[in-house]
Amino acid sequence: MNKAMPAVAILAGGLATRLRPITTSLPKSMLPVADKPFVAHQLRLLARQGVTEVVLCCGYLGEQIEAFVGDGSAFGCHVRYSFDGDKLKGTGGALKQGLPLLGDHFMVMYGDSYLPTDYRAIYQAFLESGKQGLMVLYRNKNLWDKSNVIFRDGRIVHYDKLRQNPEMHYIDYGLGVIRAEVLTDWNNGDVFDLSSVYVDLVERGELAGYEVSERFYEIGSHAGLNETGELLEAIRRDETVAETFSHLRGQRA
Repeated sequence: MNKAMPAVAILAGGLATRLRPITTSLPKSMLPVADKPFVAHQLRLLARQGVTEVVLCCGYLGEQIEAFVGDGSAFGCHVRYSFDGDKLKGTGGALKQGLPLLGDHFMVMYGDSYLPTDYRAIYQAFLESGKQGLMVLYRNKNLWDKSNVIFRDGRIVHYDKLRQNPEMHYIDYGLGVIRAEVLTDWNNGDVFDLSSVYVDLVERGELAGYEVSERFYEIGSHAGLNETGELLEAIRRDETVAETFSHLRGQRA
């Protein structure tokens, strides 16, 4: 029997400085991709994966995201919001702020990521691991971005976003699962990065690794924005063709 999917936190509070000037007055989640704000594509993907509860952790211009998404019903899920407030809290601090909405464990992804993979299998792997967290990994070999993980014999040996190592062939895919108690007990202040939490979990042997074969897509850079746009345009064309054929079959019936 399949367990219900946990809530998914989407970290959508960053300043998106690499995409200036287009993000000066528009949050990254609201950038038009394949004729829709990017967040619409994310939410529809999550709904297709069986996710019903989403928490958008917002900061910079987050009110625009809330005005567009609303309660999420238009996208097939229920959406709630956690706002950083006057001071941006970083990815870890934003998650900690949203804990009252997230349950005792939850999935987390970045607001600029489009991740076409099997979320239910990832969640099941987390439950079976018995660990406090799980990081999804992709064998990247510095292809799509700088690799930052040493993953060996099914175990995360080392993770570092800032300092590269020749043995790093894997990259943080941008999707993870975390127990709320990890952040509840975090004592490094209210402003911190999720990567610091992951480093701590690795050092304590409490971060499971799960390898996926599907590449990740992102809109955090102009190149990534173009690639993701091409993917989502192709998906939209396929869905349009499928809907047309379904309509024609209905007419013939």
